[in-house]
Amino acid sequence: DILQAFKDATTYFSRDDANLATVIPAMDKLDAMLATAVIKKRGDQADVVLARPMQAAVLVAKDTLNKYYSLSDDSELYRIALMLHPKHKTGYFDDHNWPEDW
Repeated sequence: DILQAFKDATTYFSRDDANLATVIPAMDKLDAMLATAVIKKRGDQADVVLARPMQAAVLVAKDTLNKYYSLSDDSELYRIALMLHPKHKTGYFDDHNWPEDW
């Protein structure tokens, strides 16, 4: 559920022990959820699963998330945190096909 995912992310990042290395993966997960929320594929067919007002809300949420995601490009801290995190290192960048210059 989309609302639950945003609630979980908000709760997690409001904690004292939240860390910077989890921001980009969380934003990627939320972005993927928003991208697939409006349309659900069954084989070669796509079915609309949300009413139009909800579709509009999801698109606004996706635009807002993308705005903040692009702001992370201005800070090297996110990349450094991912590189230093034992779970991610360069694997996160490789797995998500990020450009080499990142």
